[in-house]
Amino acid sequence: MQFFAENLAAGGLRVIRFEFPYMRRRRLTGKKSPPDRAPVLMQAWRDIIKHFGPQNLIIGGKSMGGRIASMVAAEIRDREIMPAGLVCLGYPFHPAGKPDQLRVDHLHDLKVPTLFCQGTRDTLGHLDDVAKYTLPDTIKFCWLTDGDHSFKPRKKSGITEQTNWRTAITSIIRFVHTPSEQDPPLRQ
Repeated sequence: MQFFAENLAAGGLRVIRFEFPYMRRRRLTGKKSPPDRAPVLMQAWRDIIKHFGPQNLIIGGKSMGGRIASMVAAEIRDREIMPAGLVCLGYPFHPAGKPDQLRVDHLHDLKVPTLFCQGTRDTLGHLDDVAKYTLPDTIKFCWLTDGDHSFKPRKKSGITEQTNWRTAITSIIRFVHTPSEQDPPLRQ
């Protein structure tokens, strides 16, 4: 995530990172603990949106962080407090080993432009599986060649993990600066 934050900032985006409460506890105590339940994680996102304001704010995260951000974005109906967009890196479309337990229902409630950067062989939602899902037109994809959940490709692909990271970063910057014609501007 540090690589993403630094390179998105170098691409002209202001990047704000934060810790969920369980991550802060881990850092302070040195003890590993499971993530807080969804309501606590969602409140952390609501607090971030309230603190920084929704104007020009694109929320998102990696895996569970992106999923929680998407749940918060999907629940907001008031345009005055709605973030400008959503970016999810390695969205967990289903739990590991449970492809029949989809986590997509709330995605149909998204009213903001959305970008998912996803490895083509991500075990939590690879290209062939996701192609079968009915998802809203607000979601755009950046498929990362041969990438797993962390975007790491197999050696035989001839692609490096950093190549996939840079592809995702380029797609995010393009997404923020040049929304589709029907989307409202993400930055002013």
